[in-house]
Amino acid sequence: MSIAPELLEILRCPACVQEDDTAGHLELVKGTWLVCQTCARKYPIRDDIPVMLIEEGDRWQNAPIDALPDTPPEPVV
Repeated sequence: MSIAPELLEILRCPACVQEDDTAGHLELVKGTWLVCQTCARKYPIRDDIPVMLIEEGDRWQNAPIDALPDTPPEPVV
């Protein structure tokens, strides 16, 4: 999985950007997660599509990066 650098440059954490449009920069981790550098929410990438829902970021916010699964699990419904 690879996200184009141009896309990674413009993507922002949807929770943080509501407070400050300069916050919420994301870093690609393990090739399948986007981690917010401001709040530590972690957004999974499923089927090559970043899941940028605040609820998904909240779900993984307190998980240490090394504990994130290599393949993000499907959402709980």
